[in-house]
Amino acid sequence: MRGTRRVLVAADKFKGSLTAVQVAERVTAGLRRVAPDVEVEALPVADGGDGTVDAAVAAGFERREVRVAGPLGDEVTAAFALRGDTAVVEMAEASGLQRLPAGVFAPLTASTYGSGELLRAALDAGARTIVFGVGGSATTDGGAGMLSALGARFLDAHGEPIPPGGGGLAELARADLSGLDPRLAAVELVLASDVDNPLTGPKGAPAVYGPQKGASAEDVATLDAALAHFAKVLEGVGGAGAGAGAGAGSLAAEYAASPGAGAAGGIGFGAMLLGARFQAGIEVMLDVLGFAPALERASLVITGEGSLDEQTLHGKAPAGVAAAARAAGKDVVAVCGRLALAPEVLERAGIRRAYALTEIEPDVATCIAEAGTILERVAERIGSDCLG
Repeated sequence: MRGTRRVLVAADKFKGSLTAVQVAERVTAGLRRVAPDVEVEALPVADGGDGTVDAAVAAGFERREVRVAGPLGDEVTAAFALRGDTAVVEMAEASGLQRLPAGVFAPLTASTYGSGELLRAALDAGARTIVFGVGGSATTDGGAGMLSALGARFLDAHGEPIPPGGGGLAELARADLSGLDPRLAAVELVLASDVDNPLTGPKGAPAVYGPQKGASAEDVATLDAALAHFAKVLEGVGGAGAGAGAGAGSLAAEYAASPGAGAAGGIGFGAMLLGARFQAGIEVMLDVLGFAPALERASLVITGEGSLDEQTLHGKAPAGVAAAARAAGKDVVAVCGRLALAPEVLERAGIRRAYALTEIEPDVATCIAEAGTILERVAERIGSDCLG
């Protein structure tokens, strides 16, 4: 590894302390302190969750802002990224947990309506390909809110719109997809997610992710039944002409059981009703961000995220970066706040060595508070080990 002079920094955010862009900046600063002439290319990455739009903007996409409904219905400013006719839309920008007031959860009533408004804004901007990154959601509504914002109608037994959120789906008597925005039929919609859960059941959205959104055991049962009812009602929705959503109802049961349907509180299911194609988020983003040519230029790749643990191995950004780099015969090291993987596990994932902030500062609270400064010191170690 010695003699390496071209480094690609392709790391995800350190959640709660550093954005992916800041990680790249700090690593670059540390490397240059010990190897001033090193060539560093920064390519912040994301796996479809929060931070995806920022990664796209760092890669040259234009940031577009729009006012949309937050998960509780209040108006928020959300962003998507656009380059040519390709848009990157991050559902967490509109419907993420970060859009809730501190300490407030709304597992039964939080809605994805604003995510649908973001998709509509991307259509208005001329997007023909939309990468829809989902993760970090405050919602468990199966994408019903999103679909409503795009023209679908979900009515109760009295012909009135059902209440927002997953809890309201229990009152659903009739679904009408005929009013969906016709432009959706001509768009390639890619569902980018790092999870492959189905919509319902023991591995479904409510059971696995509901508690993270404030759902009690009773709420989880309520939401699981409501989402199952949602999918059942949609099975009865026949062909809706030639536009978006045409014939989607006949595939509702298949979609509900498909990998990715349970992503972000079931918004994956709603996206599939729009014709979305599910793909591992990091794979989609590496392609969109131009990772392959950047990798070709590099001799050493530095990836990472806040915690390198078992979850990292299941579709998270560092695992995707390492797999692609290994396939190209490139050396990979990782940076992280906390390391919970054995060296042999890292090696199997394509990571030669991981450098954790806790190696320098054992106190986790200090690592979080002073992550940038400590990360620069970690990068100095990488520079000494790999570039000396």
